Amino acid sequence: MRAIETIKNIWKIEDLKKRILTTFILIVVYRFLSVITLPGIDPASLTALQEQTASGLMSLLNMFSGGAFSNASIVALGIMPYISASIVIQLLTIAIPSFQKLQREGESGRRKINQYTRYLTLAILVLQAPAYLLNLNVQMRSTGAIMPAGLWFTASSTIILAAGSMFVLWLGERITDKGIGNGISFIILVGIIARLPNALFQEVISRISESAGGLVMFLIEIVFLLFVIAGAILLVQGTRRIPVQYAKQMVGNKQFGGARQYIPLKVNAANVMPIIFAQAIMFIPITLLGFGNVSQDSFWVRFFQPLTDHTSFWYCFVFALLIIIFTYFYTAITINPNQMAEDLKRNNGFIPGIKPGKKTAEYIDEIMSRITFPGSFFLALVAILPAFAQMIGIKQEFAQFFGGTSLLILVGVVLDTLQQVESHLLMRHYDGLLKSGRIKGRQGSAY
Repeated sequence: MRAIETIKNIWKIEDLKKRILTTFILIVVYRFLSVITLPGIDPASLTALQEQTASGLMSLLNMFSGGAFSNASIVALGIMPYISASIVIQLLTIAIPSFQKLQREGESGRRKINQYTRYLTLAILVLQAPAYLLNLNVQMRSTGAIMPAGLWFTASSTIILAAGSMFVLWLGERITDKGIGNGISFIILVGIIARLPNALFQEVISRISESAGGLVMFLIEIVFLLFVIAGAILLVQGTRRIPVQYAKQMVGNKQFGGARQYIPLKVNAANVMPIIFAQAIMFIPITLLGFGNVSQDSFWVRFFQPLTDHTSFWYCFVFALLIIIFTYFYTAITINPNQMAEDLKRNNGFIPGIKPGKKTAEYIDEIMSRITFPGSFFLALVAILPAFAQMIGIKQEFAQFFGGTSLLILVGVVLDTLQQVESHLLMRHYDGLLKSGRIKGRQGSAY
């Protein structure tokens, strides 16, 4: 079979084999650390924390950490502080000229930006670790357990949590350098996949034991999930190519240019960022109602109550609307048509039928506006699919895999990793993973 032959070819490439084994070993280390609880914490007293992380924002954090958050693990904060810091630094590179200058300095500028990101990650950890310990103390007390008190425990646990998170970041960087795929994304992927077997098992048991359609209904769910995954792949890979012609130039006796190339514009240039931003805003009503001492009959409680149920119409409508708005916003601040037009003009390139300069920038901006709308609409649809899945009787743990951030990250990382494996195969003159053509990652074309 072709699959067995491909595996044999992968194993013949010594460098690729070492990278896969290195990735596997580092992932095993990460999963081992995720079940080691903080010193002084009894794992049996974490039932309330595990119930708290079963839904809502805590569920998202727990999913990205692969269950380490609910285990009060030494790596409970996982990679999320680094992601938060990366988002802030990315926005700063758009808004602050000095950061824009660093971004244009190439490798040296990238190293400085990465250094600033790590410093900001540490600052976030110093704030998040005590907040995590405070929440852990509240949840443990609700079950009658007592967390060790005192400044020494708080300080030592904060250092352990910060060190654990930075160690996870180091593991991700080692996977990027010595392993296969993007290490940070791969760690998030492992955290998401770690919850799949349990969610799948619970769904099967519920269908059989509760007489809710049996295995036939479960098979229908799997088929529907495959259709959703296929749609997510199209969303991740979808591009609109703009033809570009380069003017012919003579350098000595040689002629350069004249060939037609293409600019790939992604249908979903914002990736999962709009979902993350929108999800953060949608948790504000829940937070306000949770902390506020407000009567259940008051106007504000009745007004915000539908927004606290992620399966309600108004929650899905507002959530989808925010995603569409943030998709346009994030695309606008990350894709600069004026810069693209300037780069084309500088390299003697032009779009056939369009004047270089301002007209080219307007044309690219118009194309981006046209393709962003269907991309944002489909992204919003994927984001609210878990709510629809839960409405038709799918358990929440399994419904999370029918869309949202988890599905898009899973599809994107898997495609990127397979694309790297295929590149290694083709470099050694072996057949790729697919007969029909090259695998495309999140960047569009595989070339």
